[in-house]
Amino acid sequence: MEQEINPWKTVSIRTPYENDWIRLEHHEVIKPNGSPGIYGKVHFKNHAIAILPLDAEGYTYLVGQFRYTINAYSWELPEGGCLNESPLDAAKRELKEETGLVATQWSLLGENYLSNSVTDERASMYLATGLQISEAEPEETEKLQIKKIPVQEAINMALNGEIKDILSITTLLTYALKVPRLHLT
Repeated sequence: MEQEINPWKTVSIRTPYENDWIRLEHHEVIKPNGSPGIYGKVHFKNHAIAILPLDAEGYTYLVGQFRYTINAYSWELPEGGCLNESPLDAAKRELKEETGLVATQWSLLGENYLSNSVTDERASMYLATGLQISEAEPEETEKLQIKKIPVQEAINMALNGEIKDILSITTLLTYALKVPRLHLT
């Protein structure tokens, strides 16, 4: 496919709010049709990471926690972000912090943008195998439950709406499509 030329023109950018994790930007633009307009952008300073830990018996580990932003409890894969480290190093750190698991083998399942109409948040999805159990080290903002379930059950939870976190859903479904069906019993 050919790359399209950007039809948007940026006139000005201002930052009405910023903290350690995000920057809100107000863009004055010329729209593709030539008329003036505005665009709001949420810039994430961290690169998002999701990990699908998979043991030799075909079980994975979900993390349950109350999410302040949605005012609801959420089951998801171990996740986090990285700023001053590689995505793989962040994935290793997040897996240990949230679950106490350490993996000896890592595979990149893919990369994506999580909501590219309003944010530039990038994400990397990893498969972690060769699991060993150690001590979890959750952050002060995390009160976590860990659930060990068959990976197919987690995939089904993503398909039927029990898992609502888009990065977890994308990671689970990417895994389901990339791995031969005979391994998903």
